[in-house]
Formats: sequence, structure tokens, C-alpha cells
Amino acid sequence: MTNLFEVAADVVVAVLLLAGSFLALVAAIGVVRFPDTLTRMHAATKPQILSLILTLTAAGITVWGSVDIGMIVLAILFACLTVPVVAHRVGRLAHREGLFREDLTTINQMEPNRDD
Repeated sequence: MTNLFEVAADVVVAVLLLAGSFLALVAAIGVVRFPDTLTRMHAATKPQILSLILTLTAAGITVWGSVDIGMIVLAILFACLTVPVVAHRVGRLAHREGLFREDLTTINQMEPNRDD
């Protein structure tokens, strides 16, 4: 019975690692291929945080029952709290510095309201 559980856990870990690696590759390709800062920001944050969660979950399954689980959970929580804040700040800075393509922007919510 234990052997079956270990095999199932190994399969789940392998799937999580492959999915996390694929998402990290997609994020890296997006950062290289996308044309401006705002689109690169999405490629650097959205798939990358999911990739980190999947990879750390696989690591957590591997070391289940160890004290290292707490550190893995803290790393996931810290990343989930900080990545959106950093992406928001990068987006605001890119807009302020004009480092984005306006032809790709459909709605610019950072412009002052001209109806006033």
C-alpha cells in the first residue's frame, strides 16, 4: 500500500514540475517576444507566479512531513503578496516614463479625465 502511495506521489510531483517548467518557459519567451513594457510585465508575473506555486508544491509533496513545509508555504505566500505589487509599480513607472506602445493600448485609464 505504501509503495502505491509513493508511486502516485512521484507521478503528481513529476506532473507539477513539468507544468511549472512549461509555464516558466512560456513566461521567459513572453518577456523576450512581447513588444513593450506593459505586455512584458504580464508575461513576467502571471505565468511566473503560477510556475513558482506549482514547483514549490511539488517540492512540498517531496518533503512532506518535514519542517521545511512551513518555509515552502511562506515562500508561496510571500511571492503571492509581493509579485502583484511589484507588477503594479513597474506598470505605473512604465506609463509615467512613456515606455509603452499607445497603439496597443485600448483604454488608457492613467490619463487625466478630459471631461472636467
